[in-house]
Amino acid sequence: MPQKAGMIAVIQSLSLPFGQLADRGFISPMLKALLGAVIAFAGIFWLADAGVAALTAGEGWWSTLARLFGAALVLVASVWLFVPVTLAIAGLFLEEVAAAVEAKHYPWLPPASGASVLAQGWAGLVLALQVLGLTLVVLPVVLMLPPVGVILLWVLASVSLGYGFFEAVAQRRMSVTESRVLRRQWRMPVLAVGAGLGLMASVPGLNLLVPVIGTAAMTHLMHRLRRPASGFPVSRPSA
Repeated sequence: MPQKAGMIAVIQSLSLPFGQLADRGFISPMLKALLGAVIAFAGIFWLADAGVAALTAGEGWWSTLARLFGAALVLVASVWLFVPVTLAIAGLFLEEVAAAVEAKHYPWLPPASGASVLAQGWAGLVLALQVLGLTLVVLPVVLMLPPVGVILLWVLASVSLGYGFFEAVAQRRMSVTESRVLRRQWRMPVLAVGAGLGLMASVPGLNLLVPVIGTAAMTHLMHRLRRPASGFPVSRPSA
């Protein structure tokens, strides 16, 4: 695919979902994703806070300092765990969002028929565990070298969100193996959209929309990049 066409597909894929946020097909998944994110991170905060409190029980300046340090670690960990949590939440509402995008922008497509739910779930779980493992590996760098850690956080988020959302969306219409081959074939556009989602993930408030926007963006990207091979038009045919 020519570089210019790939860049246009990336820009359109990242911008089109925002114009659909008020659609009925987006509102329900978006509200459920927001609720899921709030519950997930509230649980992370509660468990981490309980653990810190148990480890720093007592009086005196040392306990106070330990609690403050523990609170900082809780905050860093919650931010750092945002990507794997987002990928897990997105998997719950992917079908609704992708179907809403296709119904509005690509209504001529045949019904989705790809990997089984079990295969998709297993692939998503493996990816989430890989992301979590990488997160734990680079976490010490974040704590010791914050400027480098911020860059690492964005790079990891870009790759994880890009690969995760693209493969999940593609597996609605093809096998797990085919989705990975396609992702490798279109690595740069996928990473470019992932980079945009990574930036969104760093903005408080806006980051809660990442599960929905990411799913919608990768649905657009897949269909726009597949157009030459699929034979389907990229925009709604005129009446």
